[in-house]
Amino acid sequence: MGLTLTVLVSAGCARPAAAPGGGTRPTAPGTAVTSRPATTRPETPGAATPPAAPGAAAAVNDVDVMFLQMGLTQISEGDRVAALAEQRATDPRIRGIATELRGQWRTERGMMRRWLLGWAEPVTADPSAGAHAGHGDLHALRASDLQQLAAARGADFDRTAVSLLLGSLHNGMATLRMEAAGGAYPPARSLAARMAVDRQSQIQRLLRLAA
Repeated sequence: MGLTLTVLVSAGCARPAAAPGGGTRPTAPGTAVTSRPATTRPETPGAATPPAAPGAAAAVNDVDVMFLQMGLTQISEGDRVAALAEQRATDPRIRGIATELRGQWRTERGMMRRWLLGWAEPVTADPSAGAHAGHGDLHALRASDLQQLAAARGADFDRTAVSLLLGSLHNGMATLRMEAAGGAYPPARSLAARMAVDRQSQIQRLLRLAA
């Protein structure tokens, strides 16, 4: 199906940072940046700023930002599969897992976006900036995968949905391990730990359905 089952991650990969006078400069692996801005910088005079992120004065590093940006992309992709599975899977166990995932993802997505906006960071990485170089393709789910799922019927739909959900969750686990190994922001590390427990359980349940 062309689905990348894992994302190769490295906690030591640097994210470009702004350099004086324009351009970018590499950031040392795992460098912690304390007291990041609590609100976004307005692009134009008078532009509104979102509320401060909880604990925004705590240490934050590039791995935290990368985790949240990649996590949001993976959630968005997985949710597209789960939305179809929730409606069309013939096996009620698949529908139940899809509903469970969508509920968890809604909560997780809100927290991730709130933190990134509070740090004045984009909610999506600029692919041209090489911010995630070495971490695999952010968009592991291809359009052809969704087209195949949408065209499938009955048991074939169920098998395809389970396979795509497993691929999405495996990608997510790689990102969670990256945060656990190199993140600095305590709430983000705690979120990653909770997500890992949930995802491991869901992966095991899906594997039993795929057997």
